[in-house]
Amino acid sequence: MDFRVSEGQRELAEGIRTMLAGRLPLERIRAREGDERAIDADDWAALGDTGVFTLTLPEPAGAGLGLADAAVVFEELGRALVPGPLVGTFLAATRDLVPGAAEGRAMVAVCGSGGPPWLVEHLTSLDAAILLPAGGMGGDHSLMTTISEAPTAQRIAIPLDPLTPLWQLSQLPAPPNLDDPDQELFGDGAILTAALQVGHAAETLDLAVAYAKEREQFGKPIGSFQAIKHMCADMLVRAEVARAAVHAAACLADAPDVLAAEAAAAGTTPFVWQQRAVAGAKLLADEAAITNARVAIQVHGGMGYTWEVPLHLHLKRSRVLATTFGTSSYLSTLLGTLLPPPPT
Repeated sequence: MDFRVSEGQRELAEGIRTMLAGRLPLERIRAREGDERAIDADDWAALGDTGVFTLTLPEPAGAGLGLADAAVVFEELGRALVPGPLVGTFLAATRDLVPGAAEGRAMVAVCGSGGPPWLVEHLTSLDAAILLPAGGMGGDHSLMTTISEAPTAQRIAIPLDPLTPLWQLSQLPAPPNLDDPDQELFGDGAILTAALQVGHAAETLDLAVAYAKEREQFGKPIGSFQAIKHMCADMLVRAEVARAAVHAAACLADAPDVLAAEAAAAGTTPFVWQQRAVAGAKLLADEAAITNARVAIQVHGGMGYTWEVPLHLHLKRSRVLATTFGTSSYLSTLLGTLLPPPPT
């Protein structure tokens, strides 16, 4: 099994990056900061037309690619700070849960089922929501609910991320269980969320390096100073380690025969082996995204704390994403339970 990023995946990443630069440049995205709708219907439909939500569907409905290819695309979405319920809509589209999700004509969010109250992002833009099992991977079934009216919804006036509007709900329609016996929804969603985080980690690294080359102090670029070099080098290591972990978890999801063989060699089940890969990838990606954003702000000095520099948006979005598909505390605990006992 080849875990390396292929030339085709690099071309896929370049293609989606070019599309986003033309359709959703940063200034267009930032123009909607604080709005009730973070992305308009036309831009969401453009993502659907590009095939963002149908990457893993077989042809002709989709591109017939694997989750590893989708992770490459979602990394670029994270880099570009594209707002909206990307992961939920992808999950709904690839499983035909919500009409119009595949074409970008519907938006589907994901949120935790442990309520009330429930915190729901992008509420007024949504057609449906997937409620994740309260116990995470290995917990109860995922649930599905249609969000048409939410009379008890209260909008959070100042959400953490100004591009992720948030509502608090005290009641939801009674949702049915989804047919998801192996909890692929949770696993795939966690991998794609981790891929978004890798995008944030990589973009903040690029911003820090670019600034370190331009900003001069004592007549020299600050990037020539050893302390800044070490900070940027650590950022690179975090981003690359997280990217490798996400890619490996996605490759295992794409190859159940390899997953079964590795699990058998380790004396465990494929589900447990995949849990370990997913939890490790998400944990590393969350850490890389949040830490890299904080370090990039430090590299920028006083400029890093200003609203104009987009680093704070990457930091805030990373913190929001770190609360979905497993927090660091939950993932660390889960990994501890899945590790084999030490030899006696």
